[in-house]
Amino acid sequence: QLQLVESGGGLVQPGGSLRLSCAVSGYTLGYYIIGWFRQAPGKEREGVSCISSSDGSTNYGDSVKGRFTISRDNVKNTVYLQMNSLEPEDTAIYYCARIRGGVVASNGVLRFVGMDYWGKGTPVTVSS
Repeated sequence: QLQLVESGGGLVQPGGSLRLSCAVSGYTLGYYIIGWFRQAPGKEREGVSCISSSDGSTNYGDSVKGRFTISRDNVKNTVYLQMNSLEPEDTAIYYCARIRGGVVASNGVLRFVGMDYWGKGTPVTVSS
């Protein structure tokens, strides 16, 4: 059974760092795009970053570009999101998802097309 399990969230002060993990089981990481999206209370879902399984190419939303880094470990079947210089506006629940359709980048915003599996999320709170 395919599963994605996020971990690594928590409470951090502004300017701090966290590394999120997305452990994938039930299929081999090397066939689909994996993306991270977040959802804050009262806000729309926002695509944060994604990584291609074919060539490892990455994409980021403008709100996190230069601060977040996505990577993958095909041996561990895990995708990571390194988050640096965190801001209160980054507070949200972070989810990883398998993307079958593709990724559309428009006006600095990522939209994931055809997410078919995602995890339960891990909460990130940035506050002093």
